[in-house]
Amino acid sequence: MPTYCDIAPGHPVHDHYHANEYGFPQHAESELFERLLLEINQAGLSWETILRKREGFRTAYDGFDVDTVAAYGEADVARLMGDAAIIRNRLKVQAAIHNAQVIQGLRRSHGGFSAWLDAHHPLSKAEWVKLFKKTFRFTGGEITGEFLMSLGYLPGAHHESCPVYARVLKLKPKWLKG
Repeated sequence: MPTYCDIAPGHPVHDHYHANEYGFPQHAESELFERLLLEINQAGLSWETILRKREGFRTAYDGFDVDTVAAYGEADVARLMGDAAIIRNRLKVQAAIHNAQVIQGLRRSHGGFSAWLDAHHPLSKAEWVKLFKKTFRFTGGEITGEFLMSLGYLPGAHHESCPVYARVLKLKPKWLKG
């Protein structure tokens, strides 16, 4: 069965993400929130669909600014539900708002989303899933696993023969230190 490392290189949609983002450690709050929001919206859809709509998400969710999204009200939910540039699913929209509010709380309790992730590392995938389900909305096993793998907290984003694998290793992803 082909892996992402087999199909993404040279692909007009997947190539850049695979070669420059997937598995690469990130710490900026907006980057982490973006990745979480995109992974949640991918549920039931292809990653290609999400990548094609990425700029629509960026515009619709105010550049993934946590404070702005956390303050969204019913008018914003209605606006998002009418926006064809994103995935129009009420549960996913409401999860984005709720999760932004949770991230605000993580600032107070841990100093931020990245610090919260680091404070819980290392955990097994099952332990991460349990923690995410307790903390966030719309974060089942697949979403949590992909989110953490895409940020270097869990191994598996690239196979060892993929040229990107060596670049990721140089950045010392968290899974190396687990």
